[in-house]
Amino acid sequence: MSDKSLQHGGPDAHGVPRWDFSTNANACGPAPGALAAVQAADPLQYPDPQYTALRCALADFHGVQAERIVIASSASEFIQRLSWAVALRHPGATVAWPQPGYEDYARAAKASGLLHAPAANASLLWHTAPSSPVGDVRPVPSHRDDAVVVLDRVYAPLQLSGAMLEWPASAWQLHSPNKALGLTGVRAAYAVAPDTDAAQPWLDQLHALAPSWLVGAHGVAMLLAWVQADTQNWVKQSLHTLRRWKAEQLQHCMQMGWYCEPSRTPFFVARWPDVGVAPALLLSHLRHQGVKLRDTTTMGLPHAVRLSVQPPDVQQVLVDAWAQALGHKHIEWTKPSPREVTP
Repeated sequence: MSDKSLQHGGPDAHGVPRWDFSTNANACGPAPGALAAVQAADPLQYPDPQYTALRCALADFHGVQAERIVIASSASEFIQRLSWAVALRHPGATVAWPQPGYEDYARAAKASGLLHAPAANASLLWHTAPSSPVGDVRPVPSHRDDAVVVLDRVYAPLQLSGAMLEWPASAWQLHSPNKALGLTGVRAAYAVAPDTDAAQPWLDQLHALAPSWLVGAHGVAMLLAWVQADTQNWVKQSLHTLRRWKAEQLQHCMQMGWYCEPSRTPFFVARWPDVGVAPALLLSHLRHQGVKLRDTTTMGLPHAVRLSVQPPDVQQVLVDAWAQALGHKHIEWTKPSPREVTP
C-alpha cells in the first residue's frame, strides 16, 4: 500500500513531467563524464561486496582512511540505517532534524522508534547545509557532547553563494552526488565517519545492518566518476550558469506576482498571492500541462512550493502555464539586464 503522505519530486502517477521544477537535480546536467561512466558500467557482474576500490577512491578524495567510508544505497537508506543503529544501541533515544526539511528524517525516526527532541537534547542530530526546501545555510545547532551528529551535504556542491558551513570534527558527513551530477535516477551515496574513537562502534553497527551489495554497477560507476577532476570541474563550472538562470527565474516569479524567499542554492521557496483558487487545484492544473512544482507541505512548510532553477526556455513555459491556470492570455517577458536582477 502506498503512503499518500509521502511526496517527492520527479515522476509520479502521471509519468515523467515534461518540465520539471520539482526536483533539485542540476539543470545543466547530466555531467558528461559521469553519464559516460554509468552507460559503460557492466550490469552483468556483481560489484565487489566490500567496495574496496570505490572506498579507497572516495577516501583519497576526502583525505581520510578507507575504513571511514560507509557506502549507502542512497542518502535515504543511510538515514534509515543510522536511525535503526541508534535505536538498537540506545532504546528510547531521541533525535532532532531540520524543520522544515526532508521528510525521511521524520519517517526514519518513526519507523525505528526514536523520539523527537530539541537539538540540544537529542541523541542523534541531523543537519542539512544548504537546507531543503529553503536553501539556506545555518550553523550546526548546539548539541550534546555524546550526540551522533550528521551533516547531510547533498546540496553543498550546488551552493551558489555565501561561505560554506563549518562543522565540528566529531560530525559525520553524508554525500549523495547524483543531484549535483544531474543523475537522480542513479541511486548511490556514502558517508564519511569522523576520525574519533567514538565513531568506531557506529561504523561496526552500520556495517552489521547493511545488506549485501548496497550499490549496483551503475551506482559504483557514478561514485567513481564523482571524484574525478573533470567531473568536479564540470560541477564547478555549472554553478556560473545556474546563477544566471536563477536571476532570470526570480524575475519571472516576480512578474507572476510570486514572493520568493532568499536562498543560496539553485532552488528556492515561492508563494503566490491569493488568486481565489485552491493551491492543490492550481498545482494539479499545472501538472496536467506538463509542469510540476514541489508542494512543500509535507516538508513542514504549507502554502508554498519549492522550485528548482531551470533553463530560460523552460522558465517561459512556467509563465505561460501559470497564465493559463489563471485564465489569462500569454504573458510576454523581456529579459532584464544583469543590473536589474539579483539571485
